[in-house]
Amino acid sequence: MAQLFILQIPSSCGILPEGITKHCLMEIRSVSVGVVAIKSVSTGLYLAMSKKGTLFGSSRYNPSCKFKERIEENGYNTYASLRWRHGGRQMFVSLNGRGKPRRGHKARRRHPSTHFLPMMPT
Repeated sequence: MAQLFILQIPSSCGILPEGITKHCLMEIRSVSVGVVAIKSVSTGLYLAMSKKGTLFGSSRYNPSCKFKERIEENGYNTYASLRWRHGGRQMFVSLNGRGKPRRGHKARRRHPSTHFLPMMPT
């Protein structure tokens, strides 16, 4: 059974296991071919990843806010930091089983914790 988590970006990155708040609406903007920036519509904060793979909200767009977007075979999207790598490996936006952000180097591209399904607002 799949578990649905909603990503939100207040002053730091947080996840909601149920329900939707105004912080859940994200704008995914293409910044170059295959590269996106993810921004919270309500707070104006960009999703960013630190050198250690920690997710956080940044008030300014900078190189840590760039993510390589890939559509996987199962139809879900993965987002890897364009700026940072760990031991030569990509670091991914990822959630643990409780919906909390995982450090980027703790997950691999094929792991379900890195798979996201962008949806249009209704």
